[in-house]
This record gives sequence, C-alpha cells and structure tokens, in this order.
Amino acid sequence: MNSEGITILGLGPGNSRMFTREAWDWLNAISEVYLRTTQHPSVADLPKKVEVFSFDDLYEKGATFEEVYSQIVSKVLELGKRPQGVTYAVPGHPMVAESTSPEIIRQAHDEGIPVRVIDGLSFLEPTFSAIGIDPYPRLTLIDALELGAAHHAFFPPNMPTLVAQIYSRMVASDVKLTLMTVYPDDYPVKLVHAAGTLNQIVESIPLFEIDRSPYLGLLSSLYIPALAEGSAFEDFQEVVAHLRAPNGCPWDREQTHESLRNNLLEETYETLEVIDSANQPGLQEELGDLLLQIVLHAQIASEEGEFNMTDVIQGVYKKIVRRHPHIFGEVAVDGVKQVLQNWEKLKADERLEKGIEDSKGLLDGLPKTLAALSQAQEIQDRAARVGFDWVTIEPVWDKVNEELEEVRSAPDPDAKANELGDLLFAVVNLARWNKTDAETVLRQTNLRFRTRFKHLEKRASEIKKPLSDMTLTEMDELWEEAKRLEKSST
Repeated sequence: MNSEGITILGLGPGNSRMFTREAWDWLNAISEVYLRTTQHPSVADLPKKVEVFSFDDLYEKGATFEEVYSQIVSKVLELGKRPQGVTYAVPGHPMVAESTSPEIIRQAHDEGIPVRVIDGLSFLEPTFSAIGIDPYPRLTLIDALELGAAHHAFFPPNMPTLVAQIYSRMVASDVKLTLMTVYPDDYPVKLVHAAGTLNQIVESIPLFEIDRSPYLGLLSSLYIPALAEGSAFEDFQEVVAHLRAPNGCPWDREQTHESLRNNLLEETYETLEVIDSANQPGLQEELGDLLLQIVLHAQIASEEGEFNMTDVIQGVYKKIVRRHPHIFGEVAVDGVKQVLQNWEKLKADERLEKGIEDSKGLLDGLPKTLAALSQAQEIQDRAARVGFDWVTIEPVWDKVNEELEEVRSAPDPDAKANELGDLLFAVVNLARWNKTDAETVLRQTNLRFRTRFKHLEKRASEIKKPLSDMTLTEMDELWEEAKRLEKSST
C-alpha cells in the first residue's frame, strides 16, 4: 500500500454503516489517522488497530474558526511530508461543507505533495432522504455562520434552501433574525438533526421557533421551502424580459429609454405622494411600479448590448462600499458632517481615476430638471459641506426677514420677481436648518390645502350655494371648520 503524501478521507454523515467500501478498506490498511475532530458518531466505529489523533485541542485554543482551520491545514501539510505520509479524516465528504480540504489540496499542489481524496457520503444525501425531497433542479446550500452574520438574506427566496451547521442556539438565533428579513416569522421550516444516524430527528416548526429546539447540535441543518413564485428579484426580471421578447407584449416591445421617460417621472412622483400620505400599502405598490421602470430600462439596455441589471447592481454596490470607508474600511469619522465631506472627496478621486479632469464644480452634477425647491436645498447642502454656511440659525432668520423687506421695496415687477426668488431660497435654507425637506413640507401643505378646499366645495354643495356666490367671510368659516375636522381626526 502506498501511503505517501496526504490522503483526505470522508467519514460519512455519522453512521459507520455508511462508510464507503474504499474508505473502510483504507482505514483497515493504515496504522494511524488524524481526525479534524472526534466530535462525530462514526469515530467510535473506526478499526481498533488504528491509532487515532485529532485536532480538537486547536479548537479550544483558537479565537476563530478561520484561525483553527489555518493551523490544521499547516499541520496536515507538515505531516504529509513524512515518508509515511498522513491520512486526514473529516466528517461527511471531504469536499462538502469542509473548508480545510480544498485549502490542503491547493497548498499541497504548490509544494509538490501528492494528495489522494477518498470520497465519503456527505450529510446532504441522508438529509434529502429525511425530508423527502429531490434537490434537483435547484437548491441553495448556505453556511449557517455566514448567513447569521449577514444583515439580509443573500439568496433568492424562490428556491428551496438548506442551511448547514446550525450547531447551537446562538447560531440558530442569528440565522433566524437574518431569515426574517425575507420570510414571514411563522414560515414553516424543517430542522434536521443527525441525518443518516440512528439518532435522526426531523422537526417541522415555524421559523421563529428554530432557536428553541432542544436537539440543536453539530449535526443540525435547516431546510427552508421555496417562497411562492414571484418572490425573487430574478422572477421579476424574467417577467420583464418575457414582456420584451418576440412573443411578448406589443406595447412593451416598442418602448425605449426615451418613451419611458415620462413614466419614470410619473411613478417617482406617485411614490412621493404616498410617502407624504403615510399610506404604507400604497407605498408598497408604488415602489413596485417604480421598480418596474428601472428593470425595463435595464432590460432595454441589455438587449442593445449596453449593460445589464448585473452591471447596474454591481456598479452601485461597489460605489456604496467605496464611499463608506468608515463602515467597510479603516477610516474614522466624527459625525455626519465629516461623512459628507469625505463623500465629496471620494467622488473627486473617482473622477480622477476615470481620467476625467476635475474641473467640475461642486454644483455641476446637480440635475437641472430637479424640482426647484429640492434643487435649492441640495445646492445649499453641497455648499455647506465645504463650509459655506452660517454657524448658527440666527443669521438665517435675519436673511429671511431681509429678503422679505426687499420684496416689499422692489421698484418694479422684474425686481420683485428676483427678490421673491431670493426669499424662497432663504426660506428653503430655513427649512434646511430646521432639518426638514422643503419640497416635502410644501407638498404636505399643498395636500392639506386641497383637502380643506375639497371640504369647502362639499359644504357649498350641501347648502346649495356655489363658492363663487359666497363672501370671503363665509368661505373662511368653512375653512376653519375644515381645520377643526382635520385636528379631530388626528
């Protein structure tokens, strides 16, 4: 028997009856074996003549799994250089949910150490049997630690998913919280414990209870059935692509970036309207309509070979990460003001990296089509980032009063129009200093006016007297009535 180099052997899911014939023959032919861990049921059934070593002590000393696995890899490589080589045995299959094996193979190849892999049954096959599913045609396999550390589930929910290595209540709790960003709290899932062993248990429970299971351990996995069709972004992309396909919708196929321009603008304003009205069901619907416009534009660009949705998402992902070095890097910031200053500097650096001469001013990138109040507030925000701003709010009030007086004293209509513009600009600055959005508060005022005026029209109809026949005093009384009704309903 040639045992030179490194032999990586899979011990199966935990029942010695599931050893492969090749693995059993090899274990009976060698004199020693190094285990990644003895915490595996099949270890008790190893041939008696084999001397067993393990790396369990490294788990007790290591601060992180990454540190432990790195040390194991180094020790296995060192042992593999001996004349008699080494047999390194791992739970399950050497290449399934086993991070040490691929790294051993990679480094051994670089160092010229021969490696042999003896396959073992993984935890997957008995898990599929336990819950009665065929993973084909699609199944997502996720590591519990990676998922638990995330702030949002990072896989499409329209696919069934198996989360492996939920070995403790703490890990299960972290996984649960991440999954609840996508799935309902009471979504039916299955916890599978010790699949393929005599101690196998399958629990059918709601998602919110997974960290309460008394059976959680090293051999626990979580199966999450697929959410309904249409629950994933990819489903939506497929629908839009179908609409644009040769056998799709005649109207959708005719659209271009230019023809959809007004639709994008209209859906944006409709979204703002439901935000102002605090209509959450309406906001959900309008965000969907707005998303349709974005996906349509990306689909058109993809068909024309310009870019696709992956490019769009990856581009903005990289931009957001790059412009938040205080979150994803080592930069330290002191408050929002410094964040915004860094943002402008990073944008300038990006232009230089792209070979764009940095002659653009701070305000040059501001869309001229932006609503006037929003444009005014953004101009003031950008100027403030470089220190062009008052230190306290008192001069802001003084400026409003000054501009109001200049409107009163303007000598002619043209001058009065200019001064009115200056007054509006000063009032926008006052809104900014009060940490409100001028565009939003004016839209809310418009909405209140429309609601109250509608009351006037309704009351005028009830008393059969047109508004045009009412005195200002009469209308003012109805106006005050509308305000009282408004207050009583809040």
